[in-house]
Amino acid sequence: MRLDTPFLKLPIRFDPDALAAEVRALPDWAWSAHPTGFVGNEAVRLVSPGGEQTDEFSGPMGPTKQLGLCPYIQEVMSEIGGVWGRSRLMGLAAGAEVPSHIDTHYYWRTHLRLHIPVITNPAVLFTCGGETIHMEAGDCWAFDSFQRHRVENGGPEQRIHLVLDTVAGGDLMPLMEAARGGSDARLVPPGQGAKRPLKFEKMNSPAVMSPWEMRCHVAFLHERTKPGPRTAPVFDRMERFIDDWTSAWAQFGPDEAGRPTYAQLIDGVRREMIGLGSKDVVLENDWPLNAMFESLIFQMALGSPGGSASLGLTRHAQAVAG
Repeated sequence: MRLDTPFLKLPIRFDPDALAAEVRALPDWAWSAHPTGFVGNEAVRLVSPGGEQTDEFSGPMGPTKQLGLCPYIQEVMSEIGGVWGRSRLMGLAAGAEVPSHIDTHYYWRTHLRLHIPVITNPAVLFTCGGETIHMEAGDCWAFDSFQRHRVENGGPEQRIHLVLDTVAGGDLMPLMEAARGGSDARLVPPGQGAKRPLKFEKMNSPAVMSPWEMRCHVAFLHERTKPGPRTAPVFDRMERFIDDWTSAWAQFGPDEAGRPTYAQLIDGVRREMIGLGSKDVVLENDWPLNAMFESLIFQMALGSPGGSASLGLTRHAQAVAG
């Protein structure tokens, strides 16, 4: 989800000592290696598909056993008021880093990522879109993950952030509007926040993508693509593809009977894109346009390609977002 600034500090704070005490009390089994295997990166799964011990992205989300051990974190989530997707505590060892990358997968195109530092030190630096900041413990930040970003922990101890994914909307939007207006942050200590049930997403990938969603993604990419001689022909071909998809959608909608027709349309546009030189067209963030067509549209148009193991060449860009 695109922001109009690299970082946005929300006007809400949480008790860093209470958060740190809760996280330090977690048993060893609560922690898992980062799915990419990056040295010094580990996580505690808090929200996952079905509340299971998995790093997949698609499917109805639910609380894990680990979240049940974290009552203050549940209060934090309730106070912010999002509909929660895949969320975790993310640890970064002393001297380790999250390499420079861009979040390109469909999941992050449709989600907003919030960071709340739990345990940190002044040498933990977060760089996004050429801007570098240190996030203080207890603060709440959103950032534009579609810009190139990286994290480094130059301090003597592990950094741990609470990382919450949501589709925005609802109660979160007034917080974001207040942040843009420069409102002062209010502290929400344990036991004094909203006491309402947590909401978890049920829908996070299409069974068959509608042509209207496709046009939204293509418009998003077109606005952020560098001009060049191949740009217009590539986007013209995408428009014809969506016109054909619209016709098939009118006939089949999400019915399984339409899948052969839909698959044929995807195969055809993929082949023609190669001939049009789509691999030479790049976005403003220097990411290849054809890779974005793959991750946002072609791989997702007939449903999720199957969780964390199937993200292929874009795995690095999706999974290490802080």
